[in-house]
Amino acid sequence: MFFVIRRSISTTAALAGKKNFRKFLLYNKRGTRIFKQRRTANPALYPDMPIDKRGVRDTGVTVDNRFTEIPEMIPELIVPALDGCKFKPYVSYKAPDVVQSEFTSQDLFNALYAQKIIDDWKSGKLNEDGSPVEPSADEALSKDEAWAKARKTGSDIF
Repeated sequence: MFFVIRRSISTTAALAGKKNFRKFLLYNKRGTRIFKQRRTANPALYPDMPIDKRGVRDTGVTVDNRFTEIPEMIPELIVPALDGCKFKPYVSYKAPDVVQSEFTSQDLFNALYAQKIIDDWKSGKLNEDGSPVEPSADEALSKDEAWAKARKTGSDIF
């Protein structure tokens, strides 16, 4: 009988079935439920096994082995009421693209002040130095008042 020797490719790992368990991260999985309750109550008993919190911050502080909850540290989700909102939560891919140029300081000036200046000039309500005879509330602001108003919360400067 003739045996034909064939070359073959082995697809098994060189470790002969052994697994590298260091890459399987099993946080907080060691021990029974009673052990976990004891460790949670007094973590100083088992310092070699810290409780992994997965990046979640505590909502209080521990002072003399007593945990004190601080209400200001609890995250608060503020969700606006959308009753009567005409916008839909989904934008279709069929919606046309909106192409808009950059909003410059000249555009802002034209939107807020230009029309009043033109109207004052046509009606002759400007002084010799170009200041208005009857200034609006925005025109009557001083430099410091305007700077403070522009940096208030909700002014959309940032």
